[in-house]
Amino acid sequence: MYDSPLLLETERIFLAIPGPDWAPALASYRARNAEHLRDAGPLPTLEVEAAAERLRRAQNQFHQGLSVALLLFIKETPEVLIGSLTFDRIVRGPMRGVGMGYGLDHEHEGHGFMSEAATRAIAFMFEEWGMHRIEADYQPANQRSGRLLRRLGFAVEGYSRDYLYINDAWRDHVKTALNRGDQKPPPERDPVTGEPFPPR
Repeated sequence: MYDSPLLLETERIFLAIPGPDWAPALASYRARNAEHLRDAGPLPTLEVEAAAERLRRAQNQFHQGLSVALLLFIKETPEVLIGSLTFDRIVRGPMRGVGMGYGLDHEHEGHGFMSEAATRAIAFMFEEWGMHRIEADYQPANQRSGRLLRRLGFAVEGYSRDYLYINDAWRDHVKTALNRGDQKPPPERDPVTGEPFPPR
């Protein structure tokens, strides 16, 4: 359906690495969410040709074992791209670690789509790609992202000052990680605000 080397499913979501035929959908997604996702990092609007090249590169990198760059589609409307979920910065050898990044269409927030998709994709990375550790960072002001990672079982491991230069300013980030088979409960309070985390 998506000309994808990988297709994962949940109850409501398809996760795929579609080919360049999906460039218009990717370009449309980026245009719709340029303002919504601007504080997460550089997200320039893509022309269709550039989007096609990005999709070709994502498939090539998957085949080379360098990244898993998934796009999210709701099963009820499989032609509409609603988000992205990427695993990159892969380190093999004794660490077997990977970084995780994600974004969701502003019109689809608050419905549990990213939590559902990430749960499935994380299981794939642990079980099929043999990863042991997944790291994810979020900016302190982005409490929605912090709550998502908490629900997924990520533990806060640190705080990086001036970690990334985004939108003309250095941004602090909270560092979190999830280890395969991790049984230690994460902290009860947000290390930045001191507020208790909501129940998982």
